[in-house]
Amino acid sequence: MTPVEEVSSKRPKFHEVGVLALVPDQWGPQWQTRHHVLARLAEYFEVVWVNQPRSWRELFSRRPFSAQRSGEAPVGVGLQVYDPGMWLPEFGRPAWLANLTLRKRLERGRNLLLRRGCRQIVLYVWRPEFAGALDLVAHDLSCYHIDDEYSYSPRELPLDRQEAGLLQKAGQVFIHSRAMMEKKGALNRHSEFIPNGVDYQLYSTPQPEPEDLRPISHPRIGYSGVLKNQMDWPLLLELSARHPQWSFVFVGAANLSWKSEDVLPILSTRSNLHFLGAKSTLELARYAQHFQVCLLPYRVDGYTKFIYPLKLHEYLASGTPIVGSRISTLRDFENVISLAGGPEEWSVSITQALSPAANSDAARAARQSVARGHDWSVIVGKIAQAMARRLGVQVVSVREGGWAPSPAGEPSPELSLLQ
Repeated sequence: MTPVEEVSSKRPKFHEVGVLALVPDQWGPQWQTRHHVLARLAEYFEVVWVNQPRSWRELFSRRPFSAQRSGEAPVGVGLQVYDPGMWLPEFGRPAWLANLTLRKRLERGRNLLLRRGCRQIVLYVWRPEFAGALDLVAHDLSCYHIDDEYSYSPRELPLDRQEAGLLQKAGQVFIHSRAMMEKKGALNRHSEFIPNGVDYQLYSTPQPEPEDLRPISHPRIGYSGVLKNQMDWPLLLELSARHPQWSFVFVGAANLSWKSEDVLPILSTRSNLHFLGAKSTLELARYAQHFQVCLLPYRVDGYTKFIYPLKLHEYLASGTPIVGSRISTLRDFENVISLAGGPEEWSVSITQALSPAANSDAARAARQSVARGHDWSVIVGKIAQAMARRLGVQVVSVREGGWAPSPAGEPSPELSLLQ
């Protein structure tokens, strides 16, 4: 069972609205923000996830082709995956051919929604390079969701012209961090701060200890998620040398370039460092609660200034103490996590995180309370409300107290949409 099967297993409440989602990847077991949002948005509206097509060059490769059947709903009735298959590949140029194939993909995705009875269509794009799609398919509302700093540059860069155009043209913009809101929010008066969330029930429910974690001695100082260049690898190298009695555990796929090659070979020889490899979203949820300290060890630079780590609320939901770098987003949560700025501070903060006080029932409850308020049902409820408002549809919550989930992490209160 995938995390969303509990959320999106019946007909959407308001199935006359369809969402055509243009995403940069394919549906799969490693979930990012877009997977969590769109899967739960299918609780409210019909959603078609348009798989990223293969490049035309791949059609001539010897790699075997395996396409998912178009229109298949792998996680519930409200969410369909449209795979363009080998017939509508991606072309970089000429521009007329790239636009033609993109238009055909969008039209086929839109037709899936029309066949489901949708009368209003929302085009929901997740990358600035999809800006041209707004002119290629008929829709009633366009949404642009920013969930990262897409330059990935350690030096802050001016706003990209293509993205600036998309921000100004989109009917609704969702922005994932407050620092990003300050930089880009003013370009569209319909910009809304939508932070990352957590499947609270999944991450807070006690899970058995993973088999590959059992042999690793305590205390376990852990990181779960993609291993990337934006992590402070020299810091981790220093900490592992200073504290051979601590086990540093890294769970996740590696997305590293040559920039880390000078550090990783050394890390791999340390007996107190353990790399457990890629895990699915469901598997990943089992690790944080079996760490003694969770890490958010990012470099502080022009890229991390704008990020909102997906694992932040996942860690908080586990109740485990957290130590992180002093990046913008984490400063908003200093009441429930510790921030550090160098090897000495990190050593002190991790030592304190291992103390009985940091692991008291009250401290764990405070962390989980913050995570509960960021349950994906809360986040997606706000997105659904904003979209309905932009479509000229009245949104009424049937319960008082807004969008807060129940203590068990149940979906958010139902909406009444009145034309």
